[in-house]
Amino acid sequence: MAARSLSTPKFKRVLLKLSGEALMGDQGFGIDPHMAARIAREIAELHGMGVEVAATIGGGNFIRGVAVSAAGMDRVAGDYMGMLATVINALALQNALEKLNVLTRVQSAIEMRAVAEPFIRRRAIRHLEKGRVVIFAAGTGNPYFSTDTAAALRAVEVGAEAILKATKVDGIYDSDPVVNPSAKLFKEMTYQQVLAKGLRVMDTTAITLCMENKLPIIIFNLLRQGNIKKVVLGANVGSVIRA
Repeated sequence: MAARSLSTPKFKRVLLKLSGEALMGDQGFGIDPHMAARIAREIAELHGMGVEVAATIGGGNFIRGVAVSAAGMDRVAGDYMGMLATVINALALQNALEKLNVLTRVQSAIEMRAVAEPFIRRRAIRHLEKGRVVIFAAGTGNPYFSTDTAAALRAVEVGAEAILKATKVDGIYDSDPVVNPSAKLFKEMTYQQVLAKGLRVMDTTAITLCMENKLPIIIFNLLRQGNIKKVVLGANVGSVIRA
């Protein structure tokens, strides 16, 4: 069988999982417009190749529900605050994409019709089919669920072929490579191996949901410019979790 060309996308529809920290750039808080623009350019490049792109973004550049609850705030209130932070980030990414003439829709799990559509699965799929980038905000709309779980849930709901999880490291390691320079990189793992080793790639609920639906997860380094495109083209970038 002939090898697939690395100029042809490996996936038709993907969900890109971004952390809130990804939008901070070198800042310690909030949104760096230059970083948002860079991420938008990479998404626009995929869009130009005909790939249908959905995205979710965390809110950690503003607030983390778990962190504020540990400091004494009610966990449910903290989680809702975190969900609202993801809406801010989604609007920032939408703005960056539309400056590049990429049609974009933000769908929120918490209704706020003045700034975003409510999440409706069939409408989201239709947007993707029409070539619009869809950004899912406000997590699942429920406290106690992370944006990792929201990403896995939305990916399954819209029929994405893979979750692309953008991180600050090159893939899955057996320990933190920032702390341990000798940390071992795993290029490929099964869902069961990730769960058994307790690797903090995504939370247990998200990994289990992907396992039950045979949805591959590709973990890669967002800081290396062009990596999103390389992953979609099937280049040997990052780590893959699959059955």
